Amino acid sequence: MAKITTVIDIGSNSVRLAIFKKTSQFGFYLLFETKSRVRISEGCYAFDGVLQEIPMQRAIRALSEFKEIALKYKSKKILCVATSAVRDAPNRLEFVARVKKACGLQIKIIDGQKEALYGGIACANLLHKNSGITIDIGGGSTECALIEKGKIKDLISLDVGTIRIKEMFLDKDLDAKTAKAFIQKEVSKLPFKHKNAFGVGGTIRALSKVLMKRFDYPIDSLHGYEIDAHKNLVFIEKIVTLKEDQLRLLGVNEERLDSIRSGALILLVVLEHLKTSLMITSGVGVREGVFLSDLLRHHYHKFPPNINPSLISLKDRFLPHEKHSQKVKKECVKLFEALSPLHKIDEKYLFHLKIAGELASMGKILSVYLAHKHSAYFILNALSYGFSHQDRAIICLLAQFSHKKIPKDNAIAHMSTMMPSLLTLQWLSFILSLAENLCLTDNHHLKYTLEKNKLVIHSNDTLYLAKEMLPKLVKPIPLTIEFA
Repeated sequence: MAKITTVIDIGSNSVRLAIFKKTSQFGFYLLFETKSRVRISEGCYAFDGVLQEIPMQRAIRALSEFKEIALKYKSKKILCVATSAVRDAPNRLEFVARVKKACGLQIKIIDGQKEALYGGIACANLLHKNSGITIDIGGGSTECALIEKGKIKDLISLDVGTIRIKEMFLDKDLDAKTAKAFIQKEVSKLPFKHKNAFGVGGTIRALSKVLMKRFDYPIDSLHGYEIDAHKNLVFIEKIVTLKEDQLRLLGVNEERLDSIRSGALILLVVLEHLKTSLMITSGVGVREGVFLSDLLRHHYHKFPPNINPSLISLKDRFLPHEKHSQKVKKECVKLFEALSPLHKIDEKYLFHLKIAGELASMGKILSVYLAHKHSAYFILNALSYGFSHQDRAIICLLAQFSHKKIPKDNAIAHMSTMMPSLLTLQWLSFILSLAENLCLTDNHHLKYTLEKNKLVIHSNDTLYLAKEMLPKLVKPIPLTIEFA
């Protein structure tokens, strides 16, 4: 597969460009993205789905520049797909031919099942839960994929989308109840239900931003944001009734003002039908699904076990001395197990400690000064695929306060609901700090034994520097450390 791959998604509302760069076999990151709100479906629903001239011209101009951008980034592969509005259009072949002639792009028109599959592949691989139903609300259609333990079990495409409902009902000042009845009839075709939903697409991202602002949410990241569906159904229903000025006050951006009400109405009906209790906002969708279907074509569209692309990508880019980070991770595990009679921490937090052990030193690639602070920023903002916001917050905190006292108040108060107890954090931070000190050199084998409240470190080396730094470590409880 090409090292740099471009994916273009021609949706009913926007045309989007995403450029991905591989860092190794399974590591990758988003190198660049942009979009153009060409509204290719504008006016088509009043003319039996026929794409109109002006929207087609807008799309061709955007696609021409998208190709230039892809070439500027030295992309060796360009994958271009078109969804609902184009596939439903009687003049779709004319549009495809005009695009190829104007800018040399070959558009692949995908059906609803394939569109649902791509969204499912993205969510199954890049979200922190591996079972649920995708709800991908587009301009012309809504796609759903049933995912169980990371495997896609069923797919369906529904003919309800934000622009379709807007032009068919809301623009004609028809009662919202009429639109809702139309949506309910289509949504009744959904053959599956699940307590978890994965929200995909611009409408759900816009609604998530509003909810994050409303609840003063501490992490500025949409991907992985969890929404209590039951508690927010009334609020989502309220969005349908608001005027544009009221939507602005809530924080809805300008380009979503005229379509968020129809999108909220679709989401409301789907959530009510599915009886969903938890919705996780997905920052990934069709574009990532297209990329992953190519990347993982020899692996049944699924990353191998224990492979995380965000973690691999961070290590590929920012850990030139991975041998050290692996040594720190190994000693973190050994210390956690040796000290378990004292800390009595739930073993699930060993996961966070291991990742922190691997990544705590990567900030040095930016500067050795404040390196742990740099590492924490990278973790919180780039360790996204496959990690929950709670995972990222805990790992970030451990990296940031390695060798320092975990603060009790202002530094973590804003995300205290995501955190384990302060004593648990202090233990994890202490273990990480001790492991880092013991791994300054790597020509030794370490073994640990616990004798009541005394940790004995056995080594074939003098560990002079580690002994010198030991008094500076913040211990969670009175603890004696001896070297043998």
